[in-house]
Amino acid sequence: MSGQLPVQCLVSRRSLVMSLPGAARCSLTVAVQSCGAALLVMLAVAGCGRPGGETAPRDSLYARLGGEAAITAVVDDFVARGAANPAVNFSREGSERRWAGTPEQVEKLKRGLVQFICRATGGPRKYEGRDMRTVHAGMNITDAEFDALADDLRASLDKLNVPARERDELMAIVATTRTDIVENSGAASSR
Repeated sequence: MSGQLPVQCLVSRRSLVMSLPGAARCSLTVAVQSCGAALLVMLAVAGCGRPGGETAPRDSLYARLGGEAAITAVVDDFVARGAANPAVNFSREGSERRWAGTPEQVEKLKRGLVQFICRATGGPRKYEGRDMRTVHAGMNITDAEFDALADDLRASLDKLNVPARERDELMAIVATTRTDIVENSGAASSR
């Protein structure tokens, strides 16, 4: 199903057992009324073992979001949404850094975003990209474009049923990147 993540669940009274592709089988006690493949259900695996034995603290935003698999699902939806939004100017028309958005470039962007979000939310993944100021230099990104892309991220988080607390924490992290990303603050921000 579109917009859903591959999760298999078995609910018995107060125990939840989940199997995620590429992750260890996790078992924990939670109060669950139903089980589906939505991102919300993935929150129950917070802190479970991942391939290579890497773990994040159970209370980290990374763990509460559902780890790398859930973040990847958000990034996939977010990049498609942002690319389709003319207010974002995804191809950077009118800047010295026009972007063609080839399939290879889009995959590289997604990998970088997943790494960045994983690291910024307390996950074990190393961010291998350059700093935000360097990455966005010459793109002439405006406050309005930043806001439009932030709105797209919020819409993706909402579509995937990320709870308000986690959504708002991630949005606050994204907001801290504004000064490194926006070069042209001539277009007023609504925030």
